[in-house]
Amino acid sequence: MNQDPIPPTVRRTYGAEDLSKAASFGGGFINFGDWQGIDLTALTPEDRVRSQEQLYRRVLRAFPEPRERLRLAEVGCGRGLGAALALREFRFASVTGVDIHPDQVERARAVNARAQATYPDRLAYTIGSADELPFHDASLDGVYSVEAAQHFRRLSGFAREAARVLRPGGRLVVTTFFATPGDEITERLKLLLASFADGLDVPHTLNGFTTDLTNASFTDVTTETIGPDVWPGLDRYLADTVPTDHWTRNFLPAWRHGLLDYHLITATRAA
Repeated sequence: MNQDPIPPTVRRTYGAEDLSKAASFGGGFINFGDWQGIDLTALTPEDRVRSQEQLYRRVLRAFPEPRERLRLAEVGCGRGLGAALALREFRFASVTGVDIHPDQVERARAVNARAQATYPDRLAYTIGSADELPFHDASLDGVYSVEAAQHFRRLSGFAREAARVLRPGGRLVVTTFFATPGDEITERLKLLLASFADGLDVPHTLNGFTTDLTNASFTDVTTETIGPDVWPGLDRYLADTVPTDHWTRNFLPAWRHGLLDYHLITATRAA
C-alpha cells in the first residue's frame, strides 16, 4: 500500500526550498492560520504566528479529556512545531510527528531538539507517508493533520491507515481546504492558483473525504466550515507580504466565488 511517487514540485517545495522560510509562513509553522479574535487592521509577524498556533489549538481541542492518557500522531508534521505545541500545551501522553519528506523530519528534529530532550519518551519525529503510517495496529488514541491532506495523493489510503493505527473509539481530526466538486471548478482552480496547476495541491472534495472515512470504518463523522476564520485574515496578511498580483492572493476570491473552502473534520474509529 504505497503512495504515488511524490511530485517533483512537492519534493522541491518541502525539501530544498523549505516553504517555512516564505514570508507568507512567518514563524516556522506552515499553515494559513485561524485568525479569529486577531485585529486585522495592523498585523504583525507575531500575529501571523499566533494565527498558526490557533489553528493547531482548534484541532487539538477536538480530542477528549483527559488528554494526558492519549497517544497521538500528526500526519504531515512539517517542521514539527505543532507537535511540540500539542505536547507542551495539551499534555498528551505522547505525540509523534510523521512526514514523508526526509528534509522536513530532519528540520523537525533540529528545531525541536530542546523539546525532545525535555520529553525524550513523549515527543518524536519520523518518516512515513499518509497511506503507510509507521505504527502498529490499534496503537494510537488519536491521529490529526493540519493543512497537509491537500497534498496527499489519495485520501482513501489515508483514511484506511488512520483507521488501522487507531484503537476502537480513537479519534481522527483533520483540517485543510477542499475543492467544490466539478471538473469546471477544478480547471478554474488551476487557472487561479499555481499550487493546483503544478500538482502541489490536489482538488479533493469534502464529500469525497467523508465517504472515504465511512468506508474505512469511521463513525460520527462531523464537518465544520471555518473559512471565515481563515481566508480574510490570511489575505489581509498577504497584502503586506507579497505583491498584489501574486497568485496566493487568489485564495480569497476563490473562496468568495465558491471554488473551495476550509474545513475541520472529526471522526471516530468504530469499535
